[in-house]
Amino acid sequence: MIGWTLACYLSALFLRTIGAVFLMVSVMIYVVDFIELLRRSGDIPGVSAGYIAYFSLLRVPSVSEQIMPFCVLFGTMATFLNLTRTLELLVARAVGVSVWGFLVPPLAIAAVTGIGSVVLFNPVSAIMKHRADVIETQLFGRNGKQNDDTSLWIRQQSIDGEVFIKAGQASADGTKLTSATAYVFDHAGSFEQRIEAVTGKLWPGVWQFDHARVMMPGEGSIAADLYLLAASISPDDIIQGAIAPDSVPFWNLPSLHAAAEAEGLDGTGYRIQFHTLLARPLLFIAMVLIAAAFSLRFFRFGGITKMILGGVGAGFVLYVATKFVGDLGGAGLLSPLVAAWSPAVVASLLGAFALLNQEDG
Repeated sequence: MIGWTLACYLSALFLRTIGAVFLMVSVMIYVVDFIELLRRSGDIPGVSAGYIAYFSLLRVPSVSEQIMPFCVLFGTMATFLNLTRTLELLVARAVGVSVWGFLVPPLAIAAVTGIGSVVLFNPVSAIMKHRADVIETQLFGRNGKQNDDTSLWIRQQSIDGEVFIKAGQASADGTKLTSATAYVFDHAGSFEQRIEAVTGKLWPGVWQFDHARVMMPGEGSIAADLYLLAASISPDDIIQGAIAPDSVPFWNLPSLHAAAEAEGLDGTGYRIQFHTLLARPLLFIAMVLIAAAFSLRFFRFGGITKMILGGVGAGFVLYVATKFVGDLGGAGLLSPLVAAWSPAVVASLLGAFALLNQEDG
């Protein structure tokens, strides 16, 4: 068993190193993003460098949140390598502390950091990202959803029947759509008409499509400068539908998923994001185990560079696997629980197995 003094010393060391890595990477992200946003906004009148600095600051936490597992991995590896170089781990082993004994502090730090990042950092990060998305829409005209298909889909039930509206872009207040196409079905589910318009405006109880072309089965297309269609949704519903799962605070994900399902929309992304955040502490623990498996070799044995590259490669493979499994879950090929939890569970088991094979206690 590890003593209390040694546990506190190692905990402070791991926490300080992981925090330093996270802060350094976040500053680098901010600088690069700020420069890129300055370039993109150079032709926009009235946009100051101070406003762009504020805009970039809103974007950084969401990006930094994505690289947190790597910060845990690199910080843990750096700490283990430094303790090995200074022979502190050798002394700890000499007095009877096993590898699992001095793994208790970093594992505890990883678990606490993971929980804190979910319940505290994520809500703040999501709110800032949502605000940044609104500013991005105002400055650059951002498309509806941030995925491969950048269109925004809206579904409503009204007196005209069921309507599906596809838009290339929605305004920040949710009242205006560009490149809008509406598919109208009657109450029996039969297709009635298709409406294509340059813009669509949402007024209380009605959609207004400007410069529209209306097509009906068996009939030719009809051009209309103004075409009206009953509306049963509000601008808030459109804004909510355009919110990406990673822009929703952790505490709001269950309610937003339920609301999306109640409206007949696909809420799988919100459910996957919720369980991914729940699995984050276990993912951090997996990163610590992987770092330990690749960084506990004594310097006198050589091969340190190769082991460091192996740890970095293992972390990168885990990151890619997490994204791949998440995409499978988003496509409906895996359940949200499996898509969110399997990478962390498998990585933890593999890391523990590697340590059991290379350490004798």
